[in-house]
Amino acid sequence: MSEKVISGSRNVAIVGPYLSGKTTLLESLLFVTGAISRKGSVKDGNTIGDSAGEARDRRMSVEVSAASTEYNNTRFTFIDCPGSVEFAQETYNALIGVDAAIVVCEPIRDRVLTLAPLFKFLDDWEIPHLVFVNKMDRANIHVLETLHALKAVSSRPLVAHQYPIMQGEQLTGFIDMVSEQAYQYHPGAPADPIPFPEHLKAEEHTARAEMLEALANFDDHLLEELLEDIEPPQEEILSDLKMELGADLVVPVFFGVAEQDYGVRPLLEALLREAPEPESTAQRRLKDSKASNTPLAQVLKTYYTPQGGKLSLVRVWQGKLTDGIVLNGVRAGGIYRLMGQQQHSVNEAGVGEIVALSRLEGVKTGDILSTEKPIALPKVEQLEPVYALAITPEKRNDEVKLSAAITKLLEEDPSLAWEQHGDTHEVILWGQGEIHLQVALDRLRRKYNLPMSTHLPQVPYKETIRKTVNSVHGRYKHQSGGHGQFGDVFLDIKPLPRGEGFNFKETIVGGVVPRQYIPGVEMGVREFLSHGPLGFPVVDVAVTLTNGSYHNVDSSEQAFKQAARLAMQTGIPQAQPTLLEPILRIQVTTPSEFTSKVLQLLSGRRGQILGYEGRNDWQGWDNISAYLPQAEMQDFIVELRSLTLGVGYFHWEYDHLQEVPEKLAERVIAGNGSNGHSK
Repeated sequence: MSEKVISGSRNVAIVGPYLSGKTTLLESLLFVTGAISRKGSVKDGNTIGDSAGEARDRRMSVEVSAASTEYNNTRFTFIDCPGSVEFAQETYNALIGVDAAIVVCEPIRDRVLTLAPLFKFLDDWEIPHLVFVNKMDRANIHVLETLHALKAVSSRPLVAHQYPIMQGEQLTGFIDMVSEQAYQYHPGAPADPIPFPEHLKAEEHTARAEMLEALANFDDHLLEELLEDIEPPQEEILSDLKMELGADLVVPVFFGVAEQDYGVRPLLEALLREAPEPESTAQRRLKDSKASNTPLAQVLKTYYTPQGGKLSLVRVWQGKLTDGIVLNGVRAGGIYRLMGQQQHSVNEAGVGEIVALSRLEGVKTGDILSTEKPIALPKVEQLEPVYALAITPEKRNDEVKLSAAITKLLEEDPSLAWEQHGDTHEVILWGQGEIHLQVALDRLRRKYNLPMSTHLPQVPYKETIRKTVNSVHGRYKHQSGGHGQFGDVFLDIKPLPRGEGFNFKETIVGGVVPRQYIPGVEMGVREFLSHGPLGFPVVDVAVTLTNGSYHNVDSSEQAFKQAARLAMQTGIPQAQPTLLEPILRIQVTTPSEFTSKVLQLLSGRRGQILGYEGRNDWQGWDNISAYLPQAEMQDFIVELRSLTLGVGYFHWEYDHLQEVPEKLAERVIAGNGSNGHSK
């Protein structure tokens, strides 16, 4: 279809839980609209979405994919989003740039709860959304039960836009709830009108009444008609659906089987007719800004393509992007519409379009782009990392390339983080779960030829002392021809309250240790404390230099440093050294029905429960506060998700150090050879 006849556009995200069939729905939408002549399948690894090697290896979406098509003189740009909770940041970053979202789910009661976080995000951002109940050929509950289960996890009222017609377990057609016209599906062709199935009259009437009542909550005229038993005109119902969907007041529900294209054409028609136009979305996002023709865009996703080029997927909020435009001081290399990994060059992109810009160096996901000073727009909150692996290049020579490669990795996926740990000296890669990090490691290998070895990060244990030891003597005397070395000190060593760190002072009288040598004493103490007798850094210790002696010729700062080390080597073991572990303060968020299991999970991991309460902004969910040893955190997120259908999550921060239980301390100290602390 020629671009000249394009009269409008829609940007639509396809979202939903893992295995709900989002990528299959995208294939069907592209096939039905003629963008592709043959559908691919996730199983065969030849879909437009999930085109990256990491996605095809796992048969799951691991990053957003964009695809454009045309239908009834309107350009649709679909954004296929990952369903796994480990890639939620990808989904959230993309959602703020669309006009509407299709929430894909299965008609399985036990999996409906997995939609709750997604509904919450959509409603918090007031993003219009529809529900497409996919895989109706595998439904294990009745249609009305499906609707009831969905309503329980949505803060917005759900309204059935159509009623499915089933023959046994097969979906054969649907009843349009606006016109009450029934249709029969045909493989590879549009549905045909058929007589209304009388056996569904009561059920359809109930569902339609609920739809009209929900719409009437926002339309007084419709409410009056319902109270007076007046059948509202179809135009009025459609107008209400468009207005209330656009304002994120209601959530229309559709049913289908994407694999067979059933339900896909009615879904497209509804998007065309009822989803908000891009101008409406822009007006809502820019509500505090004055109207302007100054180009303004927002980065929804960053890609580094196999050829090494950088692409920034952007939503144009106002103005027009033209070839060679300079945004935020950086000249764009080109403008492209995407079809999965295929790029189609265009000369310009207008308001409401989602396109990719090449070579925007230094520009990150979420950034606001403009030819002038960019205005502030809301950005998605970064998810906190909850899972970590220590990484080292398999080839030692690759260490110099690692920093640059990880920087690009984090540009593509902002929910990753990395650190060079000060205590354990490990490079630690943080993410949202085990699969998330494995995908990141695959990218390092595929794109940057950086294969990695991994292991669980070491716990940064510390040690401290329990008792005071006074007048510990340390003498360093060395003679090897010429000037010798002589230093002599007496130290008092005592424990400090937890969290006080290290304190050094001196009470020298009469110059028995000259001033110029005292810094050497402190240096020797500090060096010893970096690796105590148990093999870990020593903290919460006060050391006082009380006495000593020196030699006019042989004494030096270096000699007093060595004397101090010898004194510490003698004194610290006498002061009852003990092992400390880092304790995190965490807040676990879980559906209330899993709260008791989560409490048991925390207790079983040596957690100390501080309390729990219902979430004010999220009905049916609890927040649990607890202290959790960092040693118990490593796979905590894995078990938590396993217990909560994947929807439980937690925030954490370091809180304090605490003594390790004796038996556990013995095991840690015995295995300290592998902990990386060596003199």
